Amino acid sequence: MASVFTHLVVGLALGTAFRRDPTPRRFWFAGALGSACPDLDAVGYWAGVPYGHLLGHRGLTHSPAFAAALAATIVACAFPRRVWPHPRAPLWLYLFLAIASHGVLDATTNGGLGVAFLAPFSAERWFLPWRPIWVSPIGVRAFFTPYGLDVLVTEILWVWLPALGFVAGAAVLRRRRGRRPATGS
Repeated sequence: MASVFTHLVVGLALGTAFRRDPTPRRFWFAGALGSACPDLDAVGYWAGVPYGHLLGHRGLTHSPAFAAALAATIVACAFPRRVWPHPRAPLWLYLFLAIASHGVLDATTNGGLGVAFLAPFSAERWFLPWRPIWVSPIGVRAFFTPYGLDVLVTEILWVWLPALGFVAGAAVLRRRRGRRPATGS
């Protein structure tokens, strides 16, 4: 898996393309937390769920179907009209992309059994053909080691820097949209 830090970076970076003024803090919190949420399936380790099972790590919670359902639930529960008076579809799309990015990032790592992208319809696991990210160690103690630092370096190179470019591009587009001359009669 990619580290939780990298999942959070991607969730927040994607938000820059969807934010609305004013943007409540819960928007950023939902995107960041949603991007890391699929790893809650790790509780299955302690419950005896086999890794390769549909409910195991990188199973159902890493699928686009889960991302769609969780995004819809977050929009319905955490964004009432008084908090988010804007159209719901772009908010749902942002949350869907933030959550779905988790499985895509994990499928670019060099470890594990792959990601069940077609869950709940299939438990088959896949990796992407290009896998430049080193798999993150599980656990805080294991992460803060020389290997964990090497993992972070690959994530900075392959994810954080492109995410920064995405943020810059979103800022430029937002600024250009703000400078459009008013049209009308």
